[in-house]
Amino acid sequence: MKRVLLIGGAGQLGTAIRRHWSDCRIEAPPHDELAIERSDALSEAIERFRPDAVVNAAAFHNVDLCEREPERAFEVNALAVGRAALLARDRNILFVTISTDYVFDGKTKRPYTESDAPHPLSAYGASKLAGEYLVERLHARAFVVRTCGVYGERESSQGNGAFIDRVLAQARASQPIAVVTDVVASPTFAGDLSGALRALIETDAYGLYHAVNSGPVSWYDFAGEALRAAGVTASIEPIGADQWKAPATRPRFSALENARLRGLGIAMPSWRDGIAAYLGLRVR
Repeated sequence: MKRVLLIGGAGQLGTAIRRHWSDCRIEAPPHDELAIERSDALSEAIERFRPDAVVNAAAFHNVDLCEREPERAFEVNALAVGRAALLARDRNILFVTISTDYVFDGKTKRPYTESDAPHPLSAYGASKLAGEYLVERLHARAFVVRTCGVYGERESSQGNGAFIDRVLAQARASQPIAVVTDVVASPTFAGDLSGALRALIETDAYGLYHAVNSGPVSWYDFAGEALRAAGVTASIEPIGADQWKAPATRPRFSALENARLRGLGIAMPSWRDGIAAYLGLRVR
């Protein structure tokens, strides 16, 4: 059985990994014991647990706060990730870290592949891209996996909850729902992402990958499908991204294509299947 040291185990992806990687022995210390930026604590955890793999599912991912605190964004999302990857390389331990669609500027109208040149628009996107480069320059046993709009259950109470849950809660409370129509992405169910990661780490095809629920979709259409799948009737007000005032600039089109993942024979379900799987999980 693989021994996995999981950083960020209380988040949406971390929760899914702990649930679905049942054949692994997973050590997932809480954030106050093991934060990615505390390399001393990470080194101690590695020496104590002696994992086969270190998986980093943690990040400073408040996009607007990153814009106001760029130093913190680069410390957590770049420098700390580079140090963690170096610790793993020096001990011949597999390293996995999660990156983002926000490394792209959204100027294209087709899903981005791994070969497309990144051009981030925000401090968050720039910090995550810097983290990618710091890992890749080591030429180690490492996977950098970009994903998009991850949603799922989480052990941590921090954050605003999944987008689907917010939409359903507003609908059931007869509150107005307004969702952007001109922002297209690849929202991804954490359960599906955890499965793809589990398959990926069984290979030795190290490098950069995209892993998302397949098919581009606007957030407006995604919200509409979530309501339909949940059997909830409500109207959604379509708004433009310009009406959604935010400090950080976001790409208007950041859907990703799983080109390299497919090349390994690892398939991701569609975004509609992701919604259905998540809602089924919430019902149980």
